[in-house]
Amino acid sequence: MTADSATIDSADSSFRSVVAATGEPVGAAFATHGPDDVAAACASAEDAFDTYRASDRETRARFLERIGEEIVAIGDDLIVAAMRESGLPRARLEGERGRTVGQLKLFAGVVRSGAWLGLRIDPAMPERQPLPRPDLRLRMIPLGPVAVFGASNFPLAFSTAGGDTASALAAGCPVVVKGHPAHPQTGALVADAIRRAVAACGLPAGVFSHLVGPGNALGTALVTDPRIAAVGFTGSRGGGLALLALAQARAVPIPVYAEMSSINPVVLLPAALKARGAALGTAFVGSLTMGAGQFCTNPGLVLAIDGEGLDAFVTAASHAVVEADAGLMLTTGIHAAYQHGVDALAGRPEVETVARGKAGNGITRGQAAFFSTTAAAFLAEKALGHEVFGASSILVKCQDEAELARVIAGLEGQLTATLHMDADDEPAAARLLPMLERRVGRILANGWPTGVEVAHAMVHGGPYPATSDARTTSVGSLAIDRFLRPVSYQNLAQGVLPPELRDAAAQDGVPCLRDGTPSLD
Repeated sequence: MTADSATIDSADSSFRSVVAATGEPVGAAFATHGPDDVAAACASAEDAFDTYRASDRETRARFLERIGEEIVAIGDDLIVAAMRESGLPRARLEGERGRTVGQLKLFAGVVRSGAWLGLRIDPAMPERQPLPRPDLRLRMIPLGPVAVFGASNFPLAFSTAGGDTASALAAGCPVVVKGHPAHPQTGALVADAIRRAVAACGLPAGVFSHLVGPGNALGTALVTDPRIAAVGFTGSRGGGLALLALAQARAVPIPVYAEMSSINPVVLLPAALKARGAALGTAFVGSLTMGAGQFCTNPGLVLAIDGEGLDAFVTAASHAVVEADAGLMLTTGIHAAYQHGVDALAGRPEVETVARGKAGNGITRGQAAFFSTTAAAFLAEKALGHEVFGASSILVKCQDEAELARVIAGLEGQLTATLHMDADDEPAAARLLPMLERRVGRILANGWPTGVEVAHAMVHGGPYPATSDARTTSVGSLAIDRFLRPVSYQNLAQGVLPPELRDAAAQDGVPCLRDGTPSLD
């Protein structure tokens, strides 16, 4: 599919790129893709699937690296387009470009290692009594074509060539991307780079397609196409649940790996508060207001036991919030949702407005907000724990550790939890840790949740509603597992077996569990 880079004159079937700061349309119109385009892209992906999944590891790894090279080769045009469409600053987007290329390289290394194949061989035991054991061999294979939905808040790292696309391609799955309508020019530039990489590596064109258009019809058609085998999504809870419902209503249901909603509790333990409450308050606001709070790991909830140390934290945090400039938000829709959420909290009698940031000029400037409530009120009203996407957070004051534990026990699933602690807090932290493990995908100590390292040991996921499947991650090398499934081969002849499971593959250097013992196959 190449229609995303075409421009048209008819306003009836087109949309424009919009300057985030002003709402002003800019540039040529983009064609809105319809059902016929979705069907063509999915058919092309299905046609490419068997050829692509059969490609050797080096070809696939080199393809991922070539995508990164083509993205870098776009140069400053990509950064300028992303700045215009998202309102994000240059330094942030240059870092995001580096992360995008870095995770493509990470998955290239994963592919070369062959560990993702999950090879297992249980040799036949014809003499075993009372029954012989057959020869059993297992490997992981790709699911099939994957639909990926670009995210609004990461126009590079979680969008067209982002982590979902990189991990699906690494698994051997063709990808059909629904570009986010908030940054169509950015997406088109990256999509062209991926297509160049496809051609340069001699792969079928259907390995990658890119569809664009506002509204929900395009996404609905994509998820319900019978050739799509899985979905990757980063966005709102409402959007993720809608895709889940569509996927489950299909004649053949498919998995939707949706990252949706998280308020990322930060637990301030007493000794840490006593030692550095004011410093923690200032640092907290730095994390809260970073990027106008438009991170899925934003610290939207603070939990602490009331006392003198907490007073110092609140005083410092209040001062920092008051001094915070209004951040430029990604779209008018995101700003409107943020404003609604903040107004709802401010209007509740059991919630105190501790501080508000500077008001901003412009249609998408989000004014920072810091609220406070009691543990009893928070436990009684679940709405206080709902995500407000932006620079808004609520402090829950607890009477003692037992009440703090009750609040944690009542939390929904989250992406992260943070413990601020000193040595004297370690016993309490150890008591809280099992509860946090059941509710989050990543636990930090003495840091802030904003910022997700792309690494082998990273988990960017968590129990519902943080994600739709708590067993998975959308960042790090384990992300490839979402798009694979196991197949076992019993008593197949050597010439019929997949090459990596044949006896002759023993020197290939790929990890293998042989008769229950790890070895290099």
